[in-house]
Amino acid sequence: MANDLLSDTETETYDASSIEVLEGLEPVRQRPGMYIGGTDERALHHLVAEILDNSMDEAVAGHANRIEVTLNADYSVTITDNGRGIPIDPHPKFPGKSALEVILCTLHSGGKFSGKAYQTSGGLHGVGSSVVNALSDSLVVQVAKNKELFEQRFSRGIPQGPVEKIGAAPNRRGTSVTFHADEQIFGHHRFKPKRMISLVRSKAYLYSGVEIRWKTAIDDGETPTSAIFHFPGGLKDYLSEVLGKSSVYAEAPFAGKVEFREKFGEVGYVEWAINWTPSRDGFTQSYCNTVPTPEGGTHVTGFWSAILKGIKAYGELISNKKAAQINRDDLMAGGCALVSCFIADPAFVGQTKDRLSSEHASKMVENSVRDHFDNWLANDTKSAGAILDFLVLRAEERLRRRQEKETQRKTATKKLRLPGKLTDCTAKNRAGTELFIVEGDSAGGSGKGARNRVNQALLPLKGKILNVLGAASNKIGTNAEIRDLCEALGVGTGSKFNLDDLRYDKIIIMTDADVDGAHIAALLMTFFFTQMRPMIDAGHLYLACPPLFRLTQGARRVYCLDEAERDEWMAKGLGGKGKIDVSRFKGLGEMDAKDLKVTTMDPKTRKLIRITIDEDEPGETEDLVERLMGKKPELRFQYIQENARFVEELDV
Repeated sequence: MANDLLSDTETETYDASSIEVLEGLEPVRQRPGMYIGGTDERALHHLVAEILDNSMDEAVAGHANRIEVTLNADYSVTITDNGRGIPIDPHPKFPGKSALEVILCTLHSGGKFSGKAYQTSGGLHGVGSSVVNALSDSLVVQVAKNKELFEQRFSRGIPQGPVEKIGAAPNRRGTSVTFHADEQIFGHHRFKPKRMISLVRSKAYLYSGVEIRWKTAIDDGETPTSAIFHFPGGLKDYLSEVLGKSSVYAEAPFAGKVEFREKFGEVGYVEWAINWTPSRDGFTQSYCNTVPTPEGGTHVTGFWSAILKGIKAYGELISNKKAAQINRDDLMAGGCALVSCFIADPAFVGQTKDRLSSEHASKMVENSVRDHFDNWLANDTKSAGAILDFLVLRAEERLRRRQEKETQRKTATKKLRLPGKLTDCTAKNRAGTELFIVEGDSAGGSGKGARNRVNQALLPLKGKILNVLGAASNKIGTNAEIRDLCEALGVGTGSKFNLDDLRYDKIIIMTDADVDGAHIAALLMTFFFTQMRPMIDAGHLYLACPPLFRLTQGARRVYCLDEAERDEWMAKGLGGKGKIDVSRFKGLGEMDAKDLKVTTMDPKTRKLIRITIDEDEPGETEDLVERLMGKKPELRFQYIQENARFVEELDV
């Protein structure tokens, strides 16, 4: 194992002057991923959501009823509301600065911490506006208050002057923000009308009291250049539009809205709409304080808990004993649900707020929805019977598949031709099992010692698998590595793939933390994307995150994923005694079983990345795969040229 020890010279020059302090909004520009999840197109559009959320908070608080969102010809965005307007008077804690400048230039500043200005809000951490400011090469704020119009300009988070009065505004009030995303951060990515109008429409559905006006100077040929969105029916209208003419089991969806204040002493409410259909796969779209929570959270847990308990209770009421077999997976199979809650002081996982973690939300939502669901089932027995029959059939089918899968695993060596390189697990059914795909026998050797024999299996691959993009189908079918992989998974490729035949719950790509490892992972993801897409859609594909460094100081040991994390630990120390030894892992095969288990394979301590496909823009995934992995080298070269500026250091 290689050891890169700090030299005496490096140790001697490591003093207070070596510690870099990032001031103002510099941390945002240096590590935008910490604040908006990256620098890709999805992160770019998150800037719009941050500013729009502020205007929505004004509307939900009852101070605004109209919002305008405009995509301008230069790809800047203007968002205007008729709310109270950001305060422009001097801030008491920052003499010489207006409250507007403090909000736009200081992280963790805003009017949503105490609850005095907003009872419920989507912006919580006080970083949304300032992050957008930091990542824009131009941002202009206009505030109309007391029949006067004020303006302040910024560039990359730096004020270009103080707040200035620029004229009268006798018939106007509120805030207008115009920003242009910085190409130094986002490169060639541009705002897309189709994606923006989808965001605008969903916000209007989430709060029936607001009217949102949309305009765009960019004509993409499919998005309206102007539109007005106002939906008095809220989520019920939204669900009707999403389902369209799909056949449904309930004539009218189960929909409603309940305030928390009376029952729980909590300000806020929950709104929902759900129906079941045989025409498409089920889905759950959830929101908290108008902010999308794509990974769900406690409010979604509470909602499905209410639905599950309600349908089981109804089955018991009408003496349908099979209803007791229904579980949440059966409910969600054809269940199309929209859940939106408004609560004070919600807690999210991460700045991008992908999942709600407020514990009290689960019980509040469950109790609020459950009573109404029980009444709905009792009052509409025709719909209730149709839904119950559908769910019982789903439960029986699931139990039948599970029984077949258990039998299949018990006699796996007889029924399946498993590749000899596969080190299988002993579990009898798929639930909770994991297959680690590793490169080379050496990594497989370490993995055997690090794995949990009950539920973790290993499949070593020799070198790089075939790039399936553009390869002939007969070549794919005869490739030894792909054949071994398919046999281990128990499935076919392309049209022959059947998700029910998948032998493992999680498929984890575990490659070295270097360029070759990244290439192998890319080849594998391309294979799964083109040949086994439903596996990705169902959330079965993951990437392991092996560390690149191990730091040791006495008995203290720390693992680092990259150079940046290593440098952070080197700067603050490990808390042990003596010199810090730095070991760099050249590959998984160099890691002993203990290191590999703690860092990469043990669910209690490891980090996994779930591979997902952007539901808003699925076509862009196909385009990116084609550019990077297709037969046209000029597209790959173009992509590298466009993104090379973001590569600061290559480990070759």
